[in-house]
Amino acid sequence: MTRSSRDRNARLEESIRSVLAELLLREVKDPRLEAVTISGVKLSADRSHSSVYFSVIGDAERERQAADGFAAAASFLRRELGHRMRLRVLPELKFLRDTSYEYGDHMERVLERLRHEGLIPPPQDDEQPEGDE
Repeated sequence: MTRSSRDRNARLEESIRSVLAELLLREVKDPRLEAVTISGVKLSADRSHSSVYFSVIGDAERERQAADGFAAAASFLRRELGHRMRLRVLPELKFLRDTSYEYGDHMERVLERLRHEGLIPPPQDDEQPEGDE
């Protein structure tokens, strides 16, 4: 994939994310999808499939409810995406929970434990995360 093709895909992924987020906010009335955030979209190389990542605050039951809500709303969201965007190929939408926040939090706890045990040095002043000053 060339740089311009990657750039186009990145712009297209962001446009799809934006349209889906707007649809969730203004059009979808399913209570299972309230307070759900579309955190990212990843298109396949041929742009026929997309993984739509969402985040939701809550327990496993709340996550399941959101996944069920997306399963029910998928055809509506895809149809509305087609109305709002001019695409040669309208991608299939696959909704997946975004676990990057939990992973980042887990890694931060691991690093803190290693620092506490003296296995790695503490961060330098210029490496301090914002808010830890």
